[in-house]
Amino acid sequence: MSHDQRHRYEWNTIPWRTLEVRVFKLQRRIYQATKRGEVSKARRLQKLLTSSWSAKSLAVRRVTQENQGKKTAGVDGKKNLAPVQRLKLIQNMDLHKPATPALRKWVPKPGKSEQRPLGIPIIHDRATQALVKQALEPEWEAKFEPNSFGFRPGRSCHDAIAQMFLVIMNQPRYVLDADIASCFDRIDQAALLEKMHTSPHFARPIQEWLKAGVVDAGIFMPTDRGTPQGGVISPLLANIALHGLEDVVRKTRGPSKRVIGGKRVTNNVHCIRYADDFVVFHNTWEGIQRSKEAIQEWLQGMGLELKDAKTRFAHTLEEKAECGGNVGFDFLGFTVRQFHVGKRHTKTQASYKTIIKPSKHSMQRHYQALAAVIERMKAATMDEVIRTLNPKISGWCNYYRHEVSTRAFSKLDEMLWRKMFGWARRKHPKKSAKWVHNTYHTRMGKALRITGETRVLRKHSETHIARHTQLKRDASPYDGQWSYWGTRRGKYIGLETTRGKLLKHQDGRCTHCRLFFTVDDKVEVHHGDGNRKNHTFGNLRLMHLVCHDLAHGQGGKDAKRQPSTKSRTHDKSKTIEEPCAGKLASTVLETSREG
Repeated sequence: MSHDQRHRYEWNTIPWRTLEVRVFKLQRRIYQATKRGEVSKARRLQKLLTSSWSAKSLAVRRVTQENQGKKTAGVDGKKNLAPVQRLKLIQNMDLHKPATPALRKWVPKPGKSEQRPLGIPIIHDRATQALVKQALEPEWEAKFEPNSFGFRPGRSCHDAIAQMFLVIMNQPRYVLDADIASCFDRIDQAALLEKMHTSPHFARPIQEWLKAGVVDAGIFMPTDRGTPQGGVISPLLANIALHGLEDVVRKTRGPSKRVIGGKRVTNNVHCIRYADDFVVFHNTWEGIQRSKEAIQEWLQGMGLELKDAKTRFAHTLEEKAECGGNVGFDFLGFTVRQFHVGKRHTKTQASYKTIIKPSKHSMQRHYQALAAVIERMKAATMDEVIRTLNPKISGWCNYYRHEVSTRAFSKLDEMLWRKMFGWARRKHPKKSAKWVHNTYHTRMGKALRITGETRVLRKHSETHIARHTQLKRDASPYDGQWSYWGTRRGKYIGLETTRGKLLKHQDGRCTHCRLFFTVDDKVEVHHGDGNRKNHTFGNLRLMHLVCHDLAHGQGGKDAKRQPSTKSRTHDKSKTIEEPCAGKLASTVLETSREG
């Protein structure tokens, strides 16, 4: 694409699918070159990517349209850029422009009195950070350890929980449950840059962003250490800083085999990390202590240390005196523990079973959030209360529906029923309990449901429990297996049944641009006839966020007939901006090493 052609586009006419294919092909080549150890080639490709107009356009789109913080202003007060301003930002993007200080914002931590400091860069710095991240992330995805799950594309909390189950299902283990104190704020910047070992083309702007400082309540403060939370590239930098933790733990394994009670036992040590929270499993008490000492010594090299208040020893099955009697542990909102089984489980090979369920703290925090809504809406109607509660219940249940959550769901339903009944009695103080019960309760089949005039309160227990599909060990979003990653979205947490069915029906592709959905894409449901109240399956389409905007901008109505599964892959009638987009989409599936 020549320089003159670039500026013929208006924002809404940019062929995004063509740009995404071009950028992905470069990212795939960077990933493959890093896997092969071709450092110089990977750096040349990274520099080529950051200089391309396609990558700059995608970076601007991400920070101005897709990210949740798109309406948050930095120190310059700019936000909500108009399309013309976005095009101008693409033209003026410069990696080597001096960085502007970030705006310090304090946000409360969920369920705690503590506050978390955020650093909000200006939009230009956010866009350049997104651009650099596009180039560096494929390189580090080829290097990162397999049991690191936080802040990485295509990986989720449930992948970490599923890996824990695989580690302890065959043998009870000692556990080190630890947290790093103020990880983002204490990282040694010099040690981080040395560890990245990247070219000066990227090292200079990264150092600029780290040293730019923050403005808190109108007062400038320098940043001599740490990576400001709130930056686009900060999660990647934190993962790079903690890369190698799993290798350090693996070296503390000790003798490979030993005899305990006349049985030969293999010593294994495992470390599973999600961002700055991690869990270490070891067969022996001596081994778990060695792991903690090795981790503390290794963290000092990055200017970090363990948080004593959140670091504890435990055993997955039994009360051990050396662990303080702790059995099981909490991680990512779940309680992980093993239990002895009785005579009813004689057919099982092991004498214990592993149970992963919602933690008591998570259940309490969720109920308090629902109770706060009910208390706040004393004067509202039942329909208004139900409309506010249902999304909160659905979101919480979708997160916990992959583990043993049936009893937790039933208990929350009982607690919520009592709270709602108290709300109704207070709303009608002159009415009897029987009148309140008959007015706000309706029997649907065998279940008694809380109802308003037009709405029904969702029950936690009606959520279907479905096991999470474990991620392939060596799979990466940059390996080119788009069909795998596109259809895998249907198995992610928080995805309702309708979207999962649509993804399967559409083979993981967007009906507008015909490209596969990637793990980071924003996906929206489009109504084919333009009637948002018509939720019949044949009227619904899954589209990228940008494609959805384009569909409405070009008339709002798509073709009312979806192509069949067999013909959908080769259908080119859906392409709008570029006749060759279908051909470009197919090139994404090529697996040639040189692209």
